[in-house]
Formats: sequence, C-alpha cells, structure tokens
Amino acid sequence: MIPAVGDIYCVFVEKLQKYTACQVTSFKESESGKSSKLISLLELDWLSDTLPDDAELLTMKPLSCDFYFWNNNLQHSYVEAAVPKDYIKAGNIPPLLPGETNSYGTWNVGGSIYRQWQWEQIPAEKRQLFKQAAKDDALITLGTRSLRRSTNVVWEDMLAELDDVSELEKLPCLTKIHAAEASASLLAFVKNNPFIIELHLGKTLMSSIDLSGSQIRKLFIQNAQGLEKLTLNKGLTNLTIGSDISPDLHIEADEDGYWLSAGFTSSPPDFHGLPRLAGLHLHQVTELDLLPIVQRFPELQEMRLWGKPGTISNLDSISQLSKLASFSTYDIFGFSADQFPPPQQLPRLSTLWMTSLPADAAKSIKTAYKQKSKRGLNLSITKPRNPEWLANNLTNPFRDWDGRENITAAQAKKAADQYKKTATALTALQKQDSELPKAADLEAALLELVAAYTLAFNKMDRRTGFIETVEREEIYVVLHDLLDSTKQSLAAQGLAIDLAPLFERFDQLRDF
Repeated sequence: MIPAVGDIYCVFVEKLQKYTACQVTSFKESESGKSSKLISLLELDWLSDTLPDDAELLTMKPLSCDFYFWNNNLQHSYVEAAVPKDYIKAGNIPPLLPGETNSYGTWNVGGSIYRQWQWEQIPAEKRQLFKQAAKDDALITLGTRSLRRSTNVVWEDMLAELDDVSELEKLPCLTKIHAAEASASLLAFVKNNPFIIELHLGKTLMSSIDLSGSQIRKLFIQNAQGLEKLTLNKGLTNLTIGSDISPDLHIEADEDGYWLSAGFTSSPPDFHGLPRLAGLHLHQVTELDLLPIVQRFPELQEMRLWGKPGTISNLDSISQLSKLASFSTYDIFGFSADQFPPPQQLPRLSTLWMTSLPADAAKSIKTAYKQKSKRGLNLSITKPRNPEWLANNLTNPFRDWDGRENITAAQAKKAADQYKKTATALTALQKQDSELPKAADLEAALLELVAAYTLAFNKMDRRTGFIETVEREEIYVVLHDLLDSTKQSLAAQGLAIDLAPLFERFDQLRDF
C-alpha cells in the first residue's frame, strides 16, 4: 500500500493497549528521480481505545517528547513508502507540519509515545531536577575526579574510586552505569533511581541478582559465571549476556520474557526460564541448529543471526513460529533455496533482511517475497554469495567490504590480500623464536610488519579516500587482533612483547 500526503494511519500499541496515530507529510524522490521511495512520517499525540472518526482527526496534533535529554522533540522522519500491513488508514487531513525533515527511521510508531508515558510516571519534582542538571555544567567532585553535574554515564574506573556508591547521587541525570562487578550497594542504588535505564556488569560474583523494582531497560552482563538466579524488572527490553553462563542459572522476567529481547554469543546457553521470549539475537554464529531454538522459544517474534560467518540447519523450522514478525541474518550460510519457508507459512512476517547469504537462496527468497513486499513487508536481500566467495573469505575479516557501497571490488580484494600477507608473516615470525632471541630484534620485526600493513591501506585510500570512520575502526581492530594473538603465542614461548609501540607506529603512519 502506497500512501498519499495527508493520510493518517493508526496502529495498536500493545504495551499501552491503545491505538496511536501518525501522518504522512511528504514524499522524498529517489536519487534517480524516477520514483518516490521514501515518505516523511509524523507521529501524533493521540491515544484511544478505538479508531478515530473524521471529527477526531481534526483535533490531532504532533507528538512532542521531553523524556530524559529530549526537549520538546517532534517525531518526524523519512521511512520506507510501503505501509506495514498492521497500520490502518483512518483518513486524510492537510499535513500538520511541512514535509521536510533531516531524520531517517522505520515504521515504529508507538515507541516514542510509550517512552513519554513512562517518563511521565516519574514524580514531577524528580523530572524537574533531572532537566535542571542536564543543563548544568558546574563541576562536582566524584571520588578523585571533577565531573560536570550534567554527566549521565559513569565507567568502571570511576566507580572503583568511590568509597560509597551513594556518591553517585551528585549526578542527578545519571542514566547509564558501567561496573566491573555487581554489588548489593550498587543494585540498591539502581533500584532507588528511576533514571538509571542502562546497566553494564563485567562479572557477577553474587549468586543472585534481583533488579525488580528498578527502571532498567537494557542490561549487559559480560561474565555470568556463578550466577544462579537473575530476577529482571518489569520494563526491561534488552538483556545481553556474554560468556560463562551456568546451566543452573534461572532467569525470571515479566510474563516469562514476552516483552524481552535477549542476546547471546554463538547460541543460547542452557539456562532456565524465558519460555515466552520475544526476541533472540545471536552473535558470532559458527554452527547453529534452529530446531531446538524454535522448540525452546515458541513465541519468538524476532530473530537476528550474525555469522562469523556461520552455517545453520533446519531453517525451515522457523515456520513453526506463529508470531514471527522479523527475521534477519548476516553472513549466514548452509541452506538451500527450498529450505526457507514460503510466505504463506510466515503470515505475520513484517521484516525480512538477509545480507551475505547463498546466491541461489537469495534469488529464490527475493522472488518468493516480492509480492508481499508490495503489501508492506520490509524486504532486503543483499550480497548474494557463491560457494567460491565463501571458500575465499571464510577467515577474511574484511569480507564485509565486498559489496559495501563506498568500496570497490578491487579495494576489498586488496584489503583481504593484505590481511593474509600480514597474518602469514606474523605466523612465520612466531616460528622463528630461536632465531630472534632478543626482544629488540623481535620488536623491530613487528614494527616493520605494522608499517607495511599501515602503508598498504594508505596507498589504497590515496586516490578515492574511501576509508571513513567505520573502515578506520575495522582496520585497527584487525591489526589489534593479529598482534594480540601474536603476543599470546610468543608469551607461551617465553618471549614478551609490548603492543603499545606498535599501535603508536600505526597511528604515526596512517593517513586515513
């Protein structure tokens, strides 16, 4: 369904059990100018148990949000022109705002009005104190540090300097805490502060963590070893747990995880709980059988799989997920064209994104779902890969460069070749420890390799300047991983190296 300017659409917000509304304010022409692919969408300040009549449409106004650091922000963004199937046209009135906007987003109407509602549940005097502090750059003392009163994030090293966690009360608009480990005093502070919405824990020495009563929305636990019971608060939307999860862990959540998305590395660990989990995000997948996941979490509404790259089996089992609305993969292989369920087996699917997948499957899925995309399905099937590509790029950390908009195929290949060349040289160096007994000689050889690596990317970037922020970070991460692996290997042989001078050389030489 392609909308018209002025159209008002309503959608049911499940968390509020009410309808809300949005308006199409303009079309944005594609770069080619041949067709309109985007519309500007304005969210409206309206909630109701029933759909509006014509008279009620004329009373609607733009939604203005002031939660946390927002100051009467309008929710006005460019989105894909196809209207999702769960949006209901209520009528058409003149646009409430000019069509132009600088923001881009997705059809997620209802999220902002719900967050505004959550904000308004906090006592007004506390909200007023938050807003005042957000504009206050006066310095306060926290431990041994001087921080602006408007600071909203504290890090592990800051917490380590505090004698008493209650000192954090000096930061009235604190919203995020990064802690090396959980403690009773930290959890008590979090529970008593309605503005703490994000908590990162390095490890959990406690056998039980209870966050009930807090307002946390995102919880990250890097190492959950020893944790036997995790009680989550109502309102938590995202849970991410890293490594070392005990099979004895019991996780309790509101409505058994119906409102929760959980992220893990490689595959879901064997914990107890979350039978109604809504979203599952898996990173660094290598091999994965989807059937046990489907059987374990039968009410999944969203599934995201990121490969290392990885292979999956029993892909057809996702047809058993009757509520599945969003499915996305990246660098996932191991399935054929006939193993992806046809549209009629995924009736609630509204988003299907698959990037870097088998070429034959990509073609088949795109063809099968083409008609559904015209009826509101957000469809993106990109970077089809043949078996030869996978064989050549299985261990290539720059494989994502192949097909990236700002990078040519030749540049992607040169990056892969440079990685292989550097990795081979470092492997050879590790085998020559008897010939390089002196640390100075070893450091000189490593400095030379770092220089060759850096200059190679300088040369690639010289003509077109394609290396931007993302690519710069990727080049650094690849080098870091190579050198860190080399350091560990040499340490096992009794040879210690300092990585700091190597990264200094990288920074000195790079032109990108």
